[in-house]
Amino acid sequence: MPELTQQNTPYDNSSLIYETLKKEIVNLSIPPGTAITENEICERFSVSRTPVRTAFQRLSDRKFIKIIPHKETRVTLIDLNQIKQLIYMRIAIETKITKDFIDLWNPLFVEKLRYFLRRQIVLLETDFDAQEFYLEDSSFHQVLFKAIDMEFLWRKIQHAEIHYTRFRMLDIVAAKDFDAIVQEHEELFALIEKKNKDSIEPFFSWHLNGGIRRLGKRMHSEYAEYFEPEN
Repeated sequence: MPELTQQNTPYDNSSLIYETLKKEIVNLSIPPGTAITENEICERFSVSRTPVRTAFQRLSDRKFIKIIPHKETRVTLIDLNQIKQLIYMRIAIETKITKDFIDLWNPLFVEKLRYFLRRQIVLLETDFDAQEFYLEDSSFHQVLFKAIDMEFLWRKIQHAEIHYTRFRMLDIVAAKDFDAIVQEHEELFALIEKKNKDSIEPFFSWHLNGGIRRLGKRMHSEYAEYFEPEN
């Protein structure tokens, strides 16, 4: 993490605090529902209240935290209804993206996809952490978007990080079923190599619902405090 120093302006310090807390919220180092205080963050970063309040306001604007004036500030809970809608959207988008990828059939990007798949396989043989696996997982999917010049759309999907990324991280951290995820990526690559477009949508329906399937009842028991109550 970049150091906070007296030479930094309050804006510089607030940006560093914002980026640090955002990363910790997204990777679940600060779990959903956790209470945080200005005093705690001031002490942690050795700064005044001004940059902390600025950082808190930015986090609140992005829905990472909820500020109740004169009462408390807490990390927002994960909205499972939004997760389900985002999964529905990703099934439709990634099905279309992958079919277009097959139609385009650029050997360079096919090899890039193979490369990122191989990186995941090699990673499983190391002492890796959940964040490393998440980044490799995302890089694999991103290749498909980049190949057909849809990176803007990929960034829009990633912008849903406050709920979807935390849910994916919870799946990775809690289920720890890394082998199954990589095997599914191997299956997708095989479908692409065979140009089997008819099987792409059923694959993504299974693959992208994997987190809900793997976490199962634990979302309503062990991790119930991480989620917004369902109506």
